[in-house]
Amino acid sequence: MPRYLTGVLVIGGGVAGLSAARAAAQHDDVLVVLKDPPQRSNTAWAQGGIAAAIGAGDSTAAHARDTLRTGCGLCDREIVDIVTRAAPRALRELAGIGARFDRAESESASDDAPDADVHADEALPGSTADATTELPPDVALGREGGHGRARILHSRGDATGAETSRALVTAAARHPRIQFFDDAFVVDLLTVDARCVGALIRRPSGELAAVFARSVVLAAGGAGRLYRETSNVRGATGDGVAAAYRAGATLRDLEFVQFHPTTLYLAGSERTLVTEAVRGAGGHLVDDHGRRFMTDIHADAELAPRDVVSQAIVHHLAQPDVQGVFLDLRHWPRGKVARRFPGLVHTCSRYGLDPERDPIPVRPAAHYFIGGIAVDADGRSDLDGLFACGEASATGLHGANRLASNSLLEGLVLGARAGHVAATEGRPRYDGHVASAKTAKPRDRHGEVADWPDLRESLESMMWRRVGIVRDASGLTAAATKIAQWRHFTARVRLERRSSFELQNLLMLAELVTAAAMHREESRGTHLRSDFRERDDVAFLGSFYWHVERGMRFERLPDPTDEPSDG
Repeated sequence: MPRYLTGVLVIGGGVAGLSAARAAAQHDDVLVVLKDPPQRSNTAWAQGGIAAAIGAGDSTAAHARDTLRTGCGLCDREIVDIVTRAAPRALRELAGIGARFDRAESESASDDAPDADVHADEALPGSTADATTELPPDVALGREGGHGRARILHSRGDATGAETSRALVTAAARHPRIQFFDDAFVVDLLTVDARCVGALIRRPSGELAAVFARSVVLAAGGAGRLYRETSNVRGATGDGVAAAYRAGATLRDLEFVQFHPTTLYLAGSERTLVTEAVRGAGGHLVDDHGRRFMTDIHADAELAPRDVVSQAIVHHLAQPDVQGVFLDLRHWPRGKVARRFPGLVHTCSRYGLDPERDPIPVRPAAHYFIGGIAVDADGRSDLDGLFACGEASATGLHGANRLASNSLLEGLVLGARAGHVAATEGRPRYDGHVASAKTAKPRDRHGEVADWPDLRESLESMMWRRVGIVRDASGLTAAATKIAQWRHFTARVRLERRSSFELQNLLMLAELVTAAAMHREESRGTHLRSDFRERDDVAFLGSFYWHVERGMRFERLPDPTDEPSDG
């Protein structure tokens, strides 16, 4: 088997992985392993913006308070404070490597002009620039759900992720210490004596290779493809989280899957995200009778937190006289949609829709995997040598429900921290001949499953029905039974294709997500139990942790963290 050696191995090429790679490269050689091109990452597809308290009258304390409120009591205050304080500098660093942000329209520029922030120049572990680049004085700041004021920076209206990815990829590709391994699927992590020493990868030819490193940073994204309806890229199959679990890392908060309220809902179309910034700019949610229903549900109407809006849409669609929900922009001045959100206009035009004339049919879809590998503020997992960041990790930043536009920010800040520590605290590189990949070995070779895509579609549909936005004991029990049957069947089959490896990872995570949802007998944030509709801080203020050998444990928090803090 071919063997490769590197200082820091980064798995994933989204915002978190590339931020980690750039930070690590200040101290060591870095190899970035990519399953798919960066343009096909969830980062590149992200339409929302990046949150930072840089506007006049805003503060990082206010940003933190909004994050805590949205997290429904389960946020880690220390992590929230670290990320929100680092946000202004992180945005300046991103601008410093060439990222371009939208400018405010002249009539509103004075309302949201950037102002100095008390924490903007804090020294940040993993910083990759001196952050001397100033953001434009007329940078546009939008408002999205859960935020008390406008603090969201966008690029080309609804292409912030693509612009962030472009800037980071360009900067990483120019770095002499960063190399890329394209089209490489991580089958499993390699471990020796309870230490992660690298990864087993598979190339399209089927060839396996071992990559050994001093430290491994997992930034392999989320698992939105557990669900039939999702805004995620096709490669978001939870490979990194599943591999970490098999290798002995602890996972947490797996029951919390965020569903975005608005994805384009047309027969035959991809479930394309319609960014929250559209509602922030004044878009209304209406039903097929033209009724605007969110005003009766939450004081912030369409700008309520995402869990509130998603659940409200599902509830409204259940009414006997409602056939659909739409995003209505017809009250906007002519030309505003094309000027503010050109990507939305282009997407709608492919299906014969004109947002100035036609309401846009929308429904919720799985969007963000809040749970993941349990890590600290520097990305350390409890498996020696393994770090994680971005959507593959669970830091406590998001609690039970992620605040809009905190995900790209998390990747920038905590990705850089993880890369810095992975490079500076890593042990000597392991380059021996004995390593173990904890891949389940097939008992017999029965050949390939007759139709892997059909089994995957069955899993996605079942998860959407039984473990989706609304859950109950009956549905979760039925899901657990079916997943166990599928896992038993597929465990006897030798895995030979990327699609079969992905399905095994999805089945493993589906089992864990379902079990976590069954154990949390309350409703909190993105987790809605129709049979336990109230939040229960007495029994469930805390997180469920999962380990492949030690099983499940529940760890309580001392007190709710969604109460406003001082300052």
